[in-house]
Amino acid sequence: MENVRATTRPALWLIASIILVALNLRPSMAAVGPLLSAIRGDIPLSFSTASLLTMLPVMAMGLAMFLGMRVAQRFGEHRTIVLSLVIIGVATVSRLYLDSTLELILSAVLAGVGIALIQAVMPALIKSRFSDNVSLFMGLYVTSIMGGAAIAASFSPFVLAQTGSWRMGLAIWALLALLALGFWFAQRSAIPQLPAAPKGRQESFAGNSRAWLLAIFFGLGTASYTCVLAWLAPYYVEKGWSEQNAGLLLGFLTAMEVISGLVTPAIANRSQDKRLVLAVLLMLIMAGFCGLILSPERFSLLWPCLLGLGIGGLFPMSLIVSLDHLDNPRRAGGLTAFVQGIGYLIAGLSPLIAGMIRDQLGSFEWAWWSLTAVMAVMIVMVLRFNPKRYAQHIQ
Repeated sequence: MENVRATTRPALWLIASIILVALNLRPSMAAVGPLLSAIRGDIPLSFSTASLLTMLPVMAMGLAMFLGMRVAQRFGEHRTIVLSLVIIGVATVSRLYLDSTLELILSAVLAGVGIALIQAVMPALIKSRFSDNVSLFMGLYVTSIMGGAAIAASFSPFVLAQTGSWRMGLAIWALLALLALGFWFAQRSAIPQLPAAPKGRQESFAGNSRAWLLAIFFGLGTASYTCVLAWLAPYYVEKGWSEQNAGLLLGFLTAMEVISGLVTPAIANRSQDKRLVLAVLLMLIMAGFCGLILSPERFSLLWPCLLGLGIGGLFPMSLIVSLDHLDNPRRAGGLTAFVQGIGYLIAGLSPLIAGMIRDQLGSFEWAWWSLTAVMAVMIVMVLRFNPKRYAQHIQ
């Protein structure tokens, strides 16, 4: 009966709305990179300061994640997402009127807060509405997030070319927030009211070692995503590639992420034990990094392909494993909010650390070696994710 219920027309509208909401969670960051040279021609912006446009929103996402479930408990899941879309839309459209570096950074941080509120609420909502197919619909949600990044990165330069304004290239994505807001508001009756968590004081996962393990695992995996997003194109530019071709290579990697984000959770949904899938994804990432280091020019499409398939699957699977630890959707949502909060704080530092490694040692290769070692550590961490013991770790 659950599968029948999940395929009704209201559910299909809800799925479409979730996809549209998810598409809004990366354009505010992804559109900046392709337009950076045009932005720097108008606003004094060093490359180190430009890195803050990615780092600070991710950090803001981490900090605001801890507030997301509390906001949802006070206003409800539906109103929280409406509020978040408004915040993202306002932050995005404000870029039409930016005249300073500080204003650009503040708009990025504000968008990060809106993004965090949605990412705190959405996993719990998906677990509640699609309880029999959590992996499948989490994969669809996360894939839509990555798709939003790909769309913004690809089309923002086109908007710049057509309008001659980088501000329009950044601000046009407010229309996407407006579209998502319309869909979300129109089918509010399909939004489930999440069951309450057990009575008592607000549950905190800060003292639970398993919650920290999940958070560190998510953070390290997301660190590989943020680092590749920031530095893959510059790495190949240093190898003699044109900026356009290096950007296309990054776009190809993002396309592989989208494919893996759809396929991997669907495969993993067949089994409660996700350890083998996680280990394979991490080995794909390790192979991709080793290829970038040892033979970047030969098989130049293969290494981004491996990285994209690994990273694209690892992102949703990290959240799915967290959701699997608890049956109550609101408690599971609280856990994933904690996991993402700590995780994004970790991931936000990775592009900066990689940039420092590049400045000190003269090559991005040492950053790739470091991430390869991190992936090896994560494989060891995967061994502890035995589903038969989940109840022992989080009561």
